[in-house]
Order: sequence, then structure tokens, then C-alpha cells
Amino acid sequence: MSRPVPNPGILDIAPYTPGKSPVAEPGRKVFKLSANETPFGPSPHAIAAYKSAADHLEDYPEGTSRILREAIGKAYGLDPDRIVCGAGSDEILNLLAHTYLAPGDEAISSQHGFLVYPIATLANGAKNVVAPEKNLTTDVDAILAAVTPNTKLAWLANPNNPTGTYIPFDEVKRLRAGLPSHVVLVLDAAYADYVMKNDYELGIELVSTTENTVLTHTFSKVHGLAALRVGWMFGPANIVDAVNRIRGPFNVSVPAQLAAVAAIQDTGHVERSRAHTDKWRNTLAEELPKLGLTVTPSVCNFVLIHFPTTKGKTAAEADAFLTKRGLVLRALNNYGLPHALRMTIGTDEANALVLENLREFMGQP
Repeated sequence: MSRPVPNPGILDIAPYTPGKSPVAEPGRKVFKLSANETPFGPSPHAIAAYKSAADHLEDYPEGTSRILREAIGKAYGLDPDRIVCGAGSDEILNLLAHTYLAPGDEAISSQHGFLVYPIATLANGAKNVVAPEKNLTTDVDAILAAVTPNTKLAWLANPNNPTGTYIPFDEVKRLRAGLPSHVVLVLDAAYADYVMKNDYELGIELVSTTENTVLTHTFSKVHGLAALRVGWMFGPANIVDAVNRIRGPFNVSVPAQLAAVAAIQDTGHVERSRAHTDKWRNTLAEELPKLGLTVTPSVCNFVLIHFPTTKGKTAAEADAFLTKRGLVLRALNNYGLPHALRMTIGTDEANALVLENLREFMGQP
């Protein structure tokens, strides 16, 4: 008996595996530090705006997310007509792949890049080309060396998840200059709000001055709206027009739009989160090496912790040890980093408990 056959590339996809969620047990406090969620939650203004939509759930959203595009435009100094909103930046990434990739095409991503990139690429029948990284950091020369006549798209998470590293804006510009003009460069800036480096930029200038570069961002991280799934893209008019032709007309719900507008206007809430992240990022980078662990320098709201490969001290054993104590970090086997755990920067209590328990795990006094 014959049966439906999926399109080419679909069955080659390894399904995305999210960070595990903790299972609450009586008498045990649990901290989820596996999904890079903000410990501050959303702005109270965003919560109020979300609740305000409850009386009109029978109404369809405005089809272009106009109020949200205008709020984003005001916050970043962008033309709202060049913004596309989506159900999380994941939807935007998939829309871009669907718009520009077809069987026989190629898309390039870095060695330890976000797993949605190969999923979106393969889902459209294209080939996922992996460019090696250098010191767990995007290598522009490796990406350029991977370009072929079939390359149609290049994914760049800057900063990168799960490594926490970034490349300076000069390197981003060098990448754009080295790519053929028909290749779309996607700048995924999901974690940009946490970066405190003078040589880092979102990429707005590059998008504004080219016809083949887009910037994507999300409300899931510093704004704390992960449950609502809200993301956006800033791009040249030609790409915005193409993406809008396949975008669902009501892809961002009214409650999500209203909450996102309120969130982006509450700059104080964002600054408190940034300050907390910066303080603990520095503390963890200083304290974890004292326990015999290696930490990749991070500019994000998480740190990548590398463990020894000797029995009794491995990442897998540390993961089990911490989980039993209600501290849930992210194992990274599917990212090709089996000897590391990614730790979201959580509350003061959670971060201190991780340090305390890792000290015990590593046998430090």
C-alpha cells in the first residue's frame, strides 16, 4: 500500500528539542535555567495590556500588526512599513527560508548556530551547509569559504545561542561585502538587548543601506513574552514585500500585540534586567573557573559551562546532580557540545544555588 511521502528534506530534520522543563516535587523548590527566560518576567504594563484584550477575543487582529510595527519603529527609529511581525522570530526565520530557498539551493549557518536554521533550510528542500567556528565564535572567513553558486541565504546569530559569543559589527559588514549580492544575510539579534560591547551593533545600518540583508528580533528574551510568541523583522522593501505575500494575515494575536507594545515602551523594566544580567554574568565568569570549570565569554543572558571528561565530573553527571537539587540547566548534545551545559542567568537565589551545588559537585571546599 502506498502512502503520502513528505517533501525532500523533511525526514532529514532532527526535531527541535527545547530545554527540559522541571518537574515539581513536594517540598522541593525548582529553578528552570534551561530556556534563557528572564527571571523578571514581563513588564507589569505588558501584563495589564494583555488582560485588556480579554473583552474582545471575538475580533480578528488587524492583519499587518500595525500598532506593533509603529511601536517598534518609534523605539528603534525605523520605518514601520519595512517591519514584519511574526509569531516569534522563529516564524520570521521560516518565512524567509520559504521565500528564498528551494530544492537544490544552499543556506549557510555556523557550527554551533541556532537549530531552527537547519530545520527551516531542510524543510524547504535546501541543503544546510555548516561553517566551522573559531573558539566557539562565528568565523566570517569560514562562511565565505562555504559559498557556492547555489548559496541563497546565510544565517548569522549575533550574539549566538548557545555559545553566547558575538562578532563585532566590522566583521558583520565584512561578511556582507564578501557574500554575493543575491544571497540574503539574516542577522538574528534575539539576544542583542544583553550586549554591552562598544563594537557591537544590531545591524540597522546594514539593512538600511542594502537590498539583501534583514534583521530579526524577539520579545521572548529581555521583554519576557516568550509565552505569547512575538517577533519581528526589519528589512529592505523588496524582501518585506516578498515575505508579506506568504505571511498569514492574522499571525500575531491582539493580546500579544498589545503586550508587546507595552513591553517595548517600559524601558525601565528592560534596564533592570540588563543590569542584573551583567552583574551575574561577570560573577559567574569569575567564580566558575575557581571550581575547575571553563566558561566561554558570553554577552548574553546565559553562560556556557564546560566540564571535564573524567568520570564523576562530566557534564552529563553534573546535569543529573543539579537536576536532583531542582536546578535545571540545558544539556547541549544536539548542538555538538556534549561536554558543556548552558546556564540561564536566573534570580539571585537560583544563581547562588548553582554555584553552591557545583562547588559540591566538583569537590571544592
